[in-house]
Amino acid sequence: MAEQALPRRQLANAIRALSMDAVQQAKSGHPGAPMGMADIAEVLWNDFLKHNPGHPEWFDRDRFVLSNGHGSMLIYSLLHLSGYRLPMDELRRFRQLHSMTPGHPEYGYTPGVETTTGPLGQGLANAVGMAIAEKTLAAQFNRPDHDVVDHYTYVFAGDGCLMEGVSHEVCSLAGTLGLGKLIVFYDANGISIDGEVEPWFSEDTMGRFASYGWHTQEIDGHDTGAIGEAIRAARAETARPSMIRCRTIIGFGAPGKQGTAATHGSPLGEDEVRAAREELGWPHAPFIVPEEILKAWNATEKGFMAETAWKEKLVVYEEEHPELALELVRRMKGELHGDFAERARDFARQRQQEGANIASRKASQDCLEEYGPQLPELIGGSADLTGSNLTLWSGSRSIADAADGNYIYFGVREFGMTAISSGIALHGGFIPYCATFLMFMEYARNAVRMAALMKQRNILVYTHDSIGQGEDGPTHQPIEQLTNLRTTPNLSVWRPCDSVEAAVAWQAAIERRDGPTALVFSRQAIPHQDREDEQVDAIARGGYVLADCEGEPEIAVIATGSEVAVSADAVRALQQEGIAARLVSMPSVDAFERQDEAWRESVLPSGLRKRVAVEAGAVDYWRKIVGLDGCVVGMTTFGESAPGGVLMEHFGFTAERVAAAARSLLD
Repeated sequence: MAEQALPRRQLANAIRALSMDAVQQAKSGHPGAPMGMADIAEVLWNDFLKHNPGHPEWFDRDRFVLSNGHGSMLIYSLLHLSGYRLPMDELRRFRQLHSMTPGHPEYGYTPGVETTTGPLGQGLANAVGMAIAEKTLAAQFNRPDHDVVDHYTYVFAGDGCLMEGVSHEVCSLAGTLGLGKLIVFYDANGISIDGEVEPWFSEDTMGRFASYGWHTQEIDGHDTGAIGEAIRAARAETARPSMIRCRTIIGFGAPGKQGTAATHGSPLGEDEVRAAREELGWPHAPFIVPEEILKAWNATEKGFMAETAWKEKLVVYEEEHPELALELVRRMKGELHGDFAERARDFARQRQQEGANIASRKASQDCLEEYGPQLPELIGGSADLTGSNLTLWSGSRSIADAADGNYIYFGVREFGMTAISSGIALHGGFIPYCATFLMFMEYARNAVRMAALMKQRNILVYTHDSIGQGEDGPTHQPIEQLTNLRTTPNLSVWRPCDSVEAAVAWQAAIERRDGPTALVFSRQAIPHQDREDEQVDAIARGGYVLADCEGEPEIAVIATGSEVAVSADAVRALQQEGIAARLVSMPSVDAFERQDEAWRESVLPSGLRKRVAVEAGAVDYWRKIVGLDGCVVGMTTFGESAPGGVLMEHFGFTAERVAAAARSLLD
């Protein structure tokens, strides 16, 4: 608990002063939310939050998420005051290049920041994922008298977070799943950038959350006693997530601007900062915090003792449950079993021998059947398309039915699903996957981007990958979505052509630890391709020679997914005509581009300028592969409603058209 010789308001004022000073120095930022939520933050961090500033990654720490991330100086102030490795010089460099205090909290930049927040509502969505991970992991590993996984997820959120549609998606699911260790503080200051929110946000928010199945409370957000009582009541409610609506004054302490939009997204101004210092009784110079206040805030010793106590619990747990303890530690570290890579390689070769002509979405399900028993950390589900995405495998158990399960029925919540999955990845202990139709990636687009920005191992399964999807028509047929995914930094994209490439793609996604992977699968059955073992091993390189000619090639045909089959037929026809044609399967362009120059040159020699790319998607992306002398057989319009096979022929994805395109280049 905070040093009681000092008034709590004085401790909270340290947050207010640092926040307004940093924003003023940067001439940019949002001082209002940190100043308004300072009292709530002070009580939570000093009296309740379980964390260790000396070891921010301690696994059983409470998670704290600032969903209204524009108020970033709130969390930076808290981290500095509590004793994290965030020196005052970094607060002075707020919003400057390469500082540890970027404009919005960014995962990986600042010790103690649990997730990147900025797009409103997504921090709250990530927090739901963290709470799911905590509850499920606790059910899998805790035993009587051994609560080795036991922590809360706390969230600060504002009006904007609750207006965003993603908050509806994830909070509805959180209530259904009974996430009792999720506690949200709603900063109800009634102000957004455009002013007082009443004309455009007048709903009964507490009624909404009560209808979701949440425990709700309303308090004065500046009454420290009420704040503490509300937190205790929320922690006592174990079967429902908690929403605490905190009535606050935005910019609290700035006498001329508090309670107005003027404090939301702009510096207070030198005159108002001076007036706020006088109003708050804070006579200290900018970025100066008295030693007695720093001492009262510092949580280093308390955090060390908390983690030490947990480690002692872990030792006793290990003595009584050695195998469980070993598995828990492995999963906390995010490590795979040592023989996974070898077993995955053997599975790919087995698939080659089986030679199944199946839809790649079915091949994906077969991969889950193979890898699921090996990887108890796999957890995932589908946005109400389980039977279409084929994400359910024989070992799947819904977490709604069994707390220690591994499958999540997300409902029609593509955006929320993807952000929740990133939260699960951020928490640790799991490898999450989530699924929908490729077309509906658009609903989840910003959450996909955030997963990539944070470099999280989130496996994104997308089926029904092209006009081959068929009769549902252009509303369901993706065209530009593959380009969208492939041009996203840090995101790896695989579009396999058969069950063998699907197995390698899943292995790559599971083994990748520095970003998300999109696995893109077909609805329709696609033919198996013949390969030697060396070619099977080469799939992991992203692009390889699937069928070659005698001597040096005159032309290369490059294809992905279901279009590899028609391209193979085209290459055979060209070779029968005496044309030296090479077929390159390129399931992952980004994986191919990461290979050394020697490999890339062996597959697509720089001197081989005649190239045809074939994919039932937007053509422009492939220009960088085929160059000015090449051509692309692809889509330049939206699709139509008809059976998939009819559409493929109608839009020219036939061996005859591919061969004709090749001939035209040679002519």
